[in-house]
Amino acid sequence: MNSTGNIVRKLKIDALVVEIYDSPEEVALAASYAARRVLDNTLALRHEARVIFATGRSQKQCLHYLTDRPNKQLWSSITGFHLDEYLGLAAEHPASFRHYFQQHLPSRVALKRFYELDGESALPIDVCEAYEKELRSRPLDLCFLGIGNNGHLAFNDPSVADFDDPRWVKLVRLDDKNRQQQASSTAFASIEAVPRYAFTLTLSAISAVLCNLCLVFGSHKADIVHTLLMGPIAPSCPASILRQIPGSTLLIDKAAASGLAT
Repeated sequence: MNSTGNIVRKLKIDALVVEIYDSPEEVALAASYAARRVLDNTLALRHEARVIFATGRSQKQCLHYLTDRPNKQLWSSITGFHLDEYLGLAAEHPASFRHYFQQHLPSRVALKRFYELDGESALPIDVCEAYEKELRSRPLDLCFLGIGNNGHLAFNDPSVADFDDPRWVKLVRLDDKNRQQQASSTAFASIEAVPRYAFTLTLSAISAVLCNLCLVFGSHKADIVHTLLMGPIAPSCPASILRQIPGSTLLIDKAAASGLAT
């Protein structure tokens, strides 16, 4: 494997660049190098970068590569945000996304600033408005994404996805397929323990980012990858919006690409 991962195949579907790699590890490695190129170019132009980070299994190895042997000057110029957070979940809860980032970002690198969605706030609408104001204040340079089993980006499930959402941050009700995925893959004892509501950046916010890197791997994601790439661009598969956002790249392994024609 070379320093940026061995690409098996590269194609473009509408505005979306699709890169296929042999393994999840190579997906993560390639994404980390792509992110570093974006950051280096951005900092050369205006000496700061604003990055939205995602959580989940698809992101851990990429974050590890990205923060390995950290460049202090690079990270001290980066302002970070995160995509979503459960409503009513303590930051110390092992399934909280704030807990996830404490493990994988601030404990490894010193960012200029990291904005958090306060899942415990008694005034969640105020949280949405303040977070949106900060997001809109300057360009958003880079966003890491994953795709849920139902095609969600962030917590934009099909039932709440809006390609023309006037808001950039909102509260949403999570659908049962999403909650079951969270129960199966994160630190929740059962689906009943998964909160029913969450904060999320909207599809309009994601569409405003200059560069989106979406990481997907595993055969269990093959069906939704096929729908994303071969189905209609529609809220029924929220991630399909990536096909109309310039600067977006989908990085997948061969298992996730197994439903695509060769």
